[in-house]
Amino acid sequence: MQYDCMEWYNPWWFNETDEDYEEWRSSVVKWVPPVLDELELKPFALHFLVGPRQVGKTTALKILIHEAMRRGWSPWSMFYYSCDELSDYRELGEVLDSYLSAREEHGVRSSLIVLDEVTFVEDWWRAVKSRIDRRLLRRDVIVVSGSASIELFSQKELFPGRRGHGRDIVMHPLSFSEYMERVHGVRTAKAGIASLEDVERAMKANSLLLRRISRLFTSYMETGGFPLSIIDKAERGRVTQTTVRTYLDWLRSDWTKAGKSSRYMREVIAYILRSRLTPVSWLSIARETSIASPHTAQSYVETLEALFAVLVLNFITPDGRVHYRKNKKIHPADPLIYRVFSRYTRVEVLEESIAESILASHLARLAPVYYWRNQTEVDVVAVIEGRQLGFEAKWGAAPWSRPKHMRTILLDREKLPLFLASLKTEHSSRQQALP
Repeated sequence: MQYDCMEWYNPWWFNETDEDYEEWRSSVVKWVPPVLDELELKPFALHFLVGPRQVGKTTALKILIHEAMRRGWSPWSMFYYSCDELSDYRELGEVLDSYLSAREEHGVRSSLIVLDEVTFVEDWWRAVKSRIDRRLLRRDVIVVSGSASIELFSQKELFPGRRGHGRDIVMHPLSFSEYMERVHGVRTAKAGIASLEDVERAMKANSLLLRRISRLFTSYMETGGFPLSIIDKAERGRVTQTTVRTYLDWLRSDWTKAGKSSRYMREVIAYILRSRLTPVSWLSIARETSIASPHTAQSYVETLEALFAVLVLNFITPDGRVHYRKNKKIHPADPLIYRVFSRYTRVEVLEESIAESILASHLARLAPVYYWRNQTEVDVVAVIEGRQLGFEAKWGAAPWSRPKHMRTILLDREKLPLFLASLKTEHSSRQQALP
């Protein structure tokens, strides 16, 4: 049965069509994921690629395989396997051994081996590590992908000195500036966040495109950066309920595999949405749901965080101390996830909350991010080269006092899209530190 699956997953062995790749090629809107620039095909390498479900990891890996074949790699040197239905390392080991035997028959000495969605295969690393130690993979490039960042990246420590040219790579949904350029062909001047003066100059240059930027940001507020919702918008003018249900089904499947109750998770997500980005505690979540303890409430939020569904901001003091015991701001990580959570819980979300979360998630790709609150509040505090920079998203007319201890940028309805369009986030898919 495993060999049958191997044939099905690798149609190029028999000069047959790869449906995933052809679907991408024939899509109304398509783009080459920037993550492909980071996946070096120089043996030996063990790459770790993580990102949320349905962000396009599988499509990116299929493009990588077809590009390698276009450059002259033998079809039998390309091996792809989706590990969703494997239970443990023994089954994964059988799959690898079957392929290694098959390639030997075809005279292949060096391969690109892709193990997709390996996260929930129990002790998967044992199958890979033992074959690395036996030098069975010494001429190969291995890409291990998954949707649970913390678990997969913690397991990289089990490969000391066994990574070769491998990298740790995070694949996020498209940022707003990537969405403008890759989906709509609108290029803007961009600058890195380390120099706010450069960002402000880019914003000034891009102000000539303000009307187009504002229109595209309205669209991005609906779709976010996920391929499914972006294609929906292009083909049907809206994000369909089918796409929302599809993403919800994937999330439910993953948190169930992580041992979390859907009933409790629904209550936790509903509380997060109702808080409307007001800082909350583990105790308040436990009190307002059926969950018995703050520790259990914390584990549910951390599962969502590991699945890239939420971003958790801790409180930071003016002198740079992070208070992990204080209340947290919990951001759904993308507009599509807001839409999925809202449908799941029947809790309405506000446009201003989505806008603030977009700001937080974009800055989190570039720097450690926190929040600050005293008599006034700073939505997002980014720590850049030891300096605290504040960013406040103001969607309404409520009064706000600028803090004295840090430089803070106020971003209203007009400036926020302009700021995000001018922010260089291209390295968001590259190697970076994770919790």
